[in-house]
Amino acid sequence: MRVPLEWLHDFCSPALPVRELATRLAMTGTEVERIHRHGVDALEFFVVGRVLAAERHPDADRLSVCRVSVGEGDVAQIVCGAPNVAADQTVAVAQPGAIMPDGTRLGTAKLRGVDSAGMILAEDELGIGTDHGGIMVLDDLLVPEEDEADAIVPGTPLQDVLPGIATDVLELEITPNRPDCLGVYGVAREVHAATGAPLTPPPWTEGLSPGWGCEVDGVRIEVRDPDLCPRFTAVAYDDVTIAPSPPWLKARLMAAGQRPISNVVDITNYAMLLTGQPLHAFDLDRVAGGALTVRRATEGEEVTTLDGQVRRLDGEMVLIEDADGPTSIAGVMGGERSEVREGTTRVLMEVATWDGPNIHRTAQLLDLRSEASSRFEKGLAPEQAVEAQAVAHRLMVDLCGATPRPALIDVGGAGRAGTQSAVIELRARTVERLLGQAVATERQEVILRALGFGVEAAADALLVTVPSFRRHDVTREADLVEEVARIDGLERLPATLPARRGAAGMLDRPQRLRRRAEDVLVGRGLHEVVGWSFTSRELLDRLRLPADSPLREVVELLNPMSEAQAVLRPTILGSLLDAARHNAAHGQRDLALFESGAVYRAAGDPPTGSVGGLPHEHHALAVLLQGALARATWGTPQPPRAGFFAAKGLLAAVLHALRVEWQVTPAQEPYLHPGRSAAVLVAGERVGWLGEVHPLVTRSWELDDPVASFAVDLGRVIAAAPAAERYEDVTSHPAVRQDLAVVLPADVPAERVLAVTRGAGGTLLTHTEVFDVYEGEQVGEGRRSLALHLEFRAPDRTLTDEDADRARGKIVAALGDELEAVQRG
Repeated sequence: MRVPLEWLHDFCSPALPVRELATRLAMTGTEVERIHRHGVDALEFFVVGRVLAAERHPDADRLSVCRVSVGEGDVAQIVCGAPNVAADQTVAVAQPGAIMPDGTRLGTAKLRGVDSAGMILAEDELGIGTDHGGIMVLDDLLVPEEDEADAIVPGTPLQDVLPGIATDVLELEITPNRPDCLGVYGVAREVHAATGAPLTPPPWTEGLSPGWGCEVDGVRIEVRDPDLCPRFTAVAYDDVTIAPSPPWLKARLMAAGQRPISNVVDITNYAMLLTGQPLHAFDLDRVAGGALTVRRATEGEEVTTLDGQVRRLDGEMVLIEDADGPTSIAGVMGGERSEVREGTTRVLMEVATWDGPNIHRTAQLLDLRSEASSRFEKGLAPEQAVEAQAVAHRLMVDLCGATPRPALIDVGGAGRAGTQSAVIELRARTVERLLGQAVATERQEVILRALGFGVEAAADALLVTVPSFRRHDVTREADLVEEVARIDGLERLPATLPARRGAAGMLDRPQRLRRRAEDVLVGRGLHEVVGWSFTSRELLDRLRLPADSPLREVVELLNPMSEAQAVLRPTILGSLLDAARHNAAHGQRDLALFESGAVYRAAGDPPTGSVGGLPHEHHALAVLLQGALARATWGTPQPPRAGFFAAKGLLAAVLHALRVEWQVTPAQEPYLHPGRSAAVLVAGERVGWLGEVHPLVTRSWELDDPVASFAVDLGRVIAAAPAAERYEDVTSHPAVRQDLAVVLPADVPAERVLAVTRGAGGTLLTHTEVFDVYEGEQVGEGRRSLALHLEFRAPDRTLTDEDADRARGKIVAALGDELEAVQRG
């Protein structure tokens, strides 16, 4: 909602700078997204001018050299390209130093060799319209032809003549429960309550002559579905003249974000922006039979809307039809057949109330959101219909020369059910209990009256009558307390803690271990990313998942924002690849990222399946590596790059920090590189995967370099961690370190070699690892050599070489018996 201050000040003009006003509104619950300037600036350089002479440019047929009076004795030479410029015109002039709507500052110029000191302005150059066909002639716009004595004096500040040429604009974020603030007067009421500045009476106080019926002077209205249209009002106008709107109206519409079209259409937009209630103007001569019927559409029925598109409706949508069929989609957009256009002389002004949820559904299914639907879907009060009619009535007479028919057509206006004003008791003790401090009853009354509530005093309480425009929002005593608190000042409320003895907040064990795992990755230089939990079904195909993959059992959203966010992610890999693509697109191809977050499955087998009929959800930890693992330096001009073992090293760091026993075993995943992938096992159960991402998958994300990754179910990993930390003495007695090289079949995994080594080494073997691999002629075809580092230590004595040799011999024997390994000499 864009609110021009020049318009707002017609109703409430607080003595505050615009930024202080924005802060005050934000503190009382009306969020100001931004403040911007509409129109021109440096207003002292914009004046009224009088064209004394206009002669053809000596070197350009389409340019005129004008002598323009811009004040007492001041005459400026201005070169103008407008075809309608002529002598004796009163015009708008921008002098050198003026700042135009696009931020350009004017200076003196030379056009085809002729000096020009400024511009004679068209309306689009002032930001008060869209017409660029010629300059604005102020005589025609502002001064009656017969009253020459009142002609505007050259040099008059242009803002005095056209007040809308410059204004600050507040862009407000209106919450769905406050449709009353979708009108300028509703915002003025909020400003009045928030600042105490006086508020003028509503602009609709001059009402229409009542006519509680369904037809008048040849116009008939029928509402077949009153549950979806609680109120339908209409006024018929004859002798309508279609013409451009006056500058002040165009200026306000432009500042509020609306494009001026014609006086009748502009009146509907102006009244909507002022009252918050949408209106629609029908060309009465194009309403077949002079009758309108409001009804539910039939399945598949079509309407051609104002934008020229054919819309297919379903049976729950509401339309308005005449004798020739559908003419508009109720509450969303008017129809092309009955729109007001040049030559229209009779207008039927319709203002109705529609069911909010139904309009929201219609606009969403048709992908057709409009200013009208965005207001109706929030739930407008039926009383607002007559308010908007009153504003439009005055403007139709003043600006269009229209003659209204005798009375207002009002279907549903009399005896409306469910529109009675609620009366709520506001007790002083409730205010104090909910806010933590008392607010004087007199102060409560002032606040509520300023917001438009009716208030009567009662014993230690107030009887508050809820106004129609807050009927859906304020329904209970607590709502009134909120109104008092936000205007009185939420920042003034005392800060208190809950009265709980012995209460203390702390992380539980799984939370501490989760942070430990994340801290390990941060400590190794990885950057954390946070991806969307929502994703698209396309992800499943991009990851090359087969039709029977458990990961295809996704949780679907019933009301997704878009197809790109239609399901909950079954794996965390997709969001990491999205982050990698984003970084690569910005030139960052060396990446070390991790994400810690939830993933989801619709169903599955234990232990990963759903529980109690609910979808399965677990907390995953995943890493993605791409490119160089460190910056190149003079000492390491070619740093190591991302690969399987780099990812495995990070996985080992995380799992060792959590003190869990783990291992990896070869396994295939459709999104991982064949032969460079493995399953991660903890306590013998699979908890994740590790490997290099398949090249076809990385290509789908437009990544050129190899990508390595792993992902584990962090919840199950943490569940396997020991409940208590166990510390061992590692310094009292020295270790004996030896190396051992064995030759064995090439298909024996190194993990299997280490497992046999640990089992045979017994309690004296405290550490072992592979530090070298060799394949070649010296070990024979189909075989390879693994070099192991062995570390022996006893807790109660210093080991001798003989002790270590005996343990080493057991290891060699076990490797030979179980793996056909032979010790290398």
